[in-house]
Order: sequence, then structure tokens, then C-alpha cells
Amino acid sequence: MAELQSFSTKPRLKPTSKKSNKSPEAKYWKSFKTQEISGLVSSITSIDFSPQSPHHFAATYGAALSFYNPHHPFSPSEPVSTVRSFKDISFSASYRSDGKLIAAGCQSGVIHVFEAKTRNPLRQLKGHSRPVRLVQYPRVDRLHLFSGGDDSVVKYWDVATETSLYNFLGHKDYVRSGSASPIDDNLFATGSYDHTVRVWDVRGSKSGSSAMVVNHGKPVEDVAFLPSGGLIATAGGNMVKIWDVIGGGKCVYSMESHNKTVTSICVGKVGRDSGEESDQYRLLTVGLDGYLKVLDYSKLKITFSMRFPAPLVSVGFSPDCSTRVIGTSNGIIYMAKRKKENVEENRVLGDFQIREEPRKRMLKPSFFRYFHRGQSEKPKGGEYLVLRPKKVKLSEHDKLLKKFMHKDALVAVLRKKNPENVVAVMEELVARKKLFRCVSNLDIEELELLLVFLQKYTTLPRYAGLLMPFTNKVIQMRAEDIRASDGLKVQLRNLKRTIQEELRIQQSLLEIQGIISPLMRIAGKR
Repeated sequence: MAELQSFSTKPRLKPTSKKSNKSPEAKYWKSFKTQEISGLVSSITSIDFSPQSPHHFAATYGAALSFYNPHHPFSPSEPVSTVRSFKDISFSASYRSDGKLIAAGCQSGVIHVFEAKTRNPLRQLKGHSRPVRLVQYPRVDRLHLFSGGDDSVVKYWDVATETSLYNFLGHKDYVRSGSASPIDDNLFATGSYDHTVRVWDVRGSKSGSSAMVVNHGKPVEDVAFLPSGGLIATAGGNMVKIWDVIGGGKCVYSMESHNKTVTSICVGKVGRDSGEESDQYRLLTVGLDGYLKVLDYSKLKITFSMRFPAPLVSVGFSPDCSTRVIGTSNGIIYMAKRKKENVEENRVLGDFQIREEPRKRMLKPSFFRYFHRGQSEKPKGGEYLVLRPKKVKLSEHDKLLKKFMHKDALVAVLRKKNPENVVAVMEELVARKKLFRCVSNLDIEELELLLVFLQKYTTLPRYAGLLMPFTNKVIQMRAEDIRASDGLKVQLRNLKRTIQEELRIQQSLLEIQGIISPLMRIAGKR
């Protein structure tokens, strides 16, 4: 009988059991409710969250860079704004540590820097000869950023002056990924399609060589420093590996949990900000097989897995642990949001601690508060604010005109002693054909007010066209009242004196004009 031959085969991935799905951590990740953002047409090349609250996120796709507010109460799936100043495909959006600036690369080899709030373009860093797939700011440093492109060059930039301070030449193929050290702004790592991951130290830039090199064994798609700063996670092929940077680049863990290429990785935090790091942080990986995997790298095991209906190419997790965003190759973003806890009510299951959310009482139309909901809410960024029209404060004479109390309006504006308003009211009364009726109804005191106004402003050129004929008509209409009142006679004499003085001035000006005109003619002939 022939002997049976045995062939070594790779173990297949074990399906997630029902028992593991009921674990506390699986329930934690399932508490994220997924919402689909579609219609973006092209592949979601990168996702990055703002490090500052309220932690908006930016996504690059096609020739656009869109900003989203996942906490928007009505339309979190609608972009707050979109930048379309790229000439071709955009890559690798990266927020600065203060969240005020954002940078992104593009197919033409230019790095664009924008103001995150206004989306205004600030700088264009030109130096790469081929597409820039890696752009990232250091952890704290606000003045510099590093980039990598398909020209195999890694550059360290001074953003303010748009100059490349250092060129790091070590990779021999496309540089598609990188990560800044969380403990030292001078250190960063880059991954390349030459299968290597290199750690660079800006302080040793004069030597031009990398501080450490590790070989992943496959083209490197993504690199991420773990929060301690002593470990680096790399993704390439269907493998995710973790390297000990302090130990000289020793591979401490290798995982083949995906069936196809792992395209993106990121670090997410779970539970409270207490306890050891290994109890808080997880490594999230996505791949072309459509799977999201959550790795507890302290225990070296997969704690959660989720399937999506399309190849996944990018992933991001918000610093406040409330939002998870995944981008696909067909232009769909899956945004999963976890509601914030309102009370400090904790539940401990096994060795994992989660918070329970209290059930809120839903408002129904039968409640009085239902009809007053939202009245005390303040507008948030990106919302369109509908302002109530400001109530115009009318002056006294305007109110009286609206009530058709014409004489009272004329008397009220005369007492304010504002000539522009008085003339405006008179013109309105002329349009209504009520001016002379108002004059005929004025009593002696009110008529004296009118004569005082006419004595002051009748001779002014800007008002003379209306007030001169009006003064003549007032004197004719109220001649008997003027003869009977000593006060009115005094005002009439003052008016006469003002007009005579104006006539004298006009006569003097005519004489001067008669002298100057011949002289101007003689000077013109010469």
C-alpha cells in the first residue's frame, strides 16, 4: 500500500463564533451605528480626524477634499464644505496638531496646505516629481511636515517658507505611507513598495541614512506608530506586523487575518482613560476583502470582525472614541457613530469596562415640551442660521405719519430741531396733499415753532427750493394771526432780516462776478 503524503497548508481563518460575538468588547464595537455616505464617485484615498474638539473629519477622493461634522444633529452625512482646488486626484489629508491647518498631496506632486476653518489655500509645497501619496504633520510641531511620493523621496518641509529642508533618500520604490512618532517630533517612519519600513531622525539628517530599517516582506500599504512610541505596526499584502523599535527592529507579532491586501490601519481607543495602555488601545485594520478587524495587540488576538459589501481602502477613528469612519474603493464612506454617555453609570463584564447609556424618554406631540424643543439650542458650525428680521425702531413723527396724524407729526419733528427730518416730513405731506391743511390748523405756539425753523433754514441752498415758496404761502395764510401776536411779529422780523442779509450777500457776489468775468475772458484770449 502506498504511503499517504501530507502537504503543509496554511490554516484557514476561523469564523467568528457566537460566543465571541457576545463578548463585552464585541458589544462595544457593535454599539457603533453605521450610516452610509454615498455619491462620492471615486475611491476614498484617505481619512483624517481633527485632533481638536468637535473632531470633524476630512476625506480625500477624486480631485476633492471634503469636511464632515459627524455630530451634526440633522445631516451628518452632508459635507460641511468641499475644497475642489486640486487639478487631479488628492491623497493623504493630514490635520495639524492644533486643528487649524490641513495638508494634502495630489497626483501632480504638489502639497496643498489649507486653513481648516475657512478652507482658504495658504501654501503649495512643490518639490516632488511624481504623485505625493504621503503627507503628515508631526505630533506637536506646527512648523514642519514630512511627505513621500512615487519618486521614492521622503522630504521634510518648512511650511511657512515652502522650502524642503531635508531630502531622505533610502527607499527604492513608491513611498505610500508613513507615521509620526507620538513621543518625539524628530522621528517618523515611512513605508514603501520596496517592502521596507524606514525610521528617520531629523537630527541625523546630515548623514542621509535612516535610523532603522525593517523588511515587511510585501509592498507596504500603511504604517502606524502605536501610542507608546516603542512599537510600529505595518500593513502589506494580507499581513499585519508589529515591530519593536526600541529593540532594534525585532518583529514581535505577525498576523494574517485578511484574505486580501490590508490597505489601511489606525489606532483606536476603547473604554475609559484609565488603566494600562494595553487595555485601552486597539489596532483597526481594513482590507480589500471588505473586512474590518480589531486587534488587541497586548493579547495578540482579534477581538472583533465586521464585513462590508465593498473593498475597504481607508479607516479613521476619532480621538473622543465616538466615531469610526471607513472609506471604500467605490466612493462610499461608512460612518459609524456611538452616542455619548450622559451619566457615569459603568458596568464591568469580565476584564473589560464599558459605560451604559440611560434610556431617554421620547417626546411625543402629547407633551407640552414637544412644541418647545430646540428653542434654546445654539447654532453649530456649518449650520445655516435663519435670523429673525430686526424690528425697525420708528421715530415719533414716523409713528404719527403711519396713523395719519399729519399735524402732530409736523409739530413733533419741529420740536426735534433736525432740519433733514423736518424737510423729509414736509415732502411727505406735500405728496399726501396735507401740508397746507396742517399749517392752517397750527395754534400760535406751534406756528411760532414753524417760523423759527423757517428763519434758520430758508436761505440754505439745499432747502431753499422747498422752503422759499412754502414761507411765502405760510405768511399769506396766517397773516391775521401774525398781526395779532407780538411773538409772531418778532419771528417775522427776524425772518425778514435773514432774507435781506441773504439778498445783500447775493448782490455782493453778483458784483464780484461782474468784475471777474471780463478779466477771465481777457486771460483766456492771451
